[in-house]
Amino acid sequence: MKIMEENTRRWRLILGGDNNDGTAFILNKADQQIDKTLEALYDSNRKGGLGASSPNVSRWLGDIRSYFPASVVQVMQKDAIKRLDLTAMLLEKEMLENVEPDVHLVATLMTLSRVIPEKTKDTARQVVKKVVDELMKKLSQPMHQAISGSLNRSVRNRRPRHHEINWNLTIRKNLQHYQPDYKTIIPETLIGYGRKRSALKDVVLCLDQSGSMGTSVVYSGIFGAVMASIPAVQTKMVVFDTAVADLTEELQDPVELLFGVQLGGGTDINAALKYCQQIVARPTDTVLVLITDLFEGGDEAGMRKRFTELAASGVQVIVLLALNDEGAPSYDHENAQFLATLGIPVFACTPDKFPDMMAMALSKQDIAQWAAREEMVLKK
Repeated sequence: MKIMEENTRRWRLILGGDNNDGTAFILNKADQQIDKTLEALYDSNRKGGLGASSPNVSRWLGDIRSYFPASVVQVMQKDAIKRLDLTAMLLEKEMLENVEPDVHLVATLMTLSRVIPEKTKDTARQVVKKVVDELMKKLSQPMHQAISGSLNRSVRNRRPRHHEINWNLTIRKNLQHYQPDYKTIIPETLIGYGRKRSALKDVVLCLDQSGSMGTSVVYSGIFGAVMASIPAVQTKMVVFDTAVADLTEELQDPVELLFGVQLGGGTDINAALKYCQQIVARPTDTVLVLITDLFEGGDEAGMRKRFTELAASGVQVIVLLALNDEGAPSYDHENAQFLATLGIPVFACTPDKFPDMMAMALSKQDIAQWAAREEMVLKK
């Protein structure tokens, strides 16, 4: 009986209490408050909603945090920004202090970064920093493990100098040569890691900063900052719309990097690829990850020519149509098909799979096969 009553209660909250909702369920005082918060957002056109009052919005933000879990709060905030056009209110310090930070909110603040008032900038940075810190904590270790493990395996050698010997692996390899009389192991085979260059591999992350790529840019910025902390990888960060900006120097501070991105505007992939060609010093040791939906607003023929030149030079080019958890993105199918003829893999990637993808790329394994195995191949 209690289960049926709870189900009816939930349907009443979902349906909104109109005469035709069919439940005839009477809410208690606490549920009436929950009903009002839902009504303000999802029945806003009919019943006035939150209005244009910042205090009302701040109060509503506090209410939903009291009544709903964080995952639901983030969905409702995203809906509110879209349905009630609350973007302008995010420029107000009081509202930002009450909002629940998430990736989508950071993307919105990146869009507004050029118009945020001085009094609000510190609060906005604190919101972005909270999300960045949480993502760094979650994503940093998998990224380090995947990339470092891949590179270490790639430079293993059997003739190391004394200070390069990996004693753990050497001992395990030579256990069969243990000498009881001397109570020691004769290391007939030495295993170690060769003298490493300042960077074994170069990585260029090239990000489309048009408005639709917001959450992808956030995750890319985080991963770029993590890779920049790995000495064996030299990482560069390039963002573009109709202009191209090199944000490599900002990789040490992901918060500043994200505020350096200006979401919105057009797309000139050709210009971005031209710049990337100029900064590639070691083509066969370079992985270029281009994150874009492939809708070219500039010179499409020129863009295709540069893709062809990059692939021919030995650069390992990977195109990610999205780097987020939001499902299949919209993209230019003809350009994707053209890249497939060049052997350039094109797919959408979730953040949890990105470390493995980079490890595969840095060890020059077949990314297309990996994407197919992970069921990230695009459906025609």
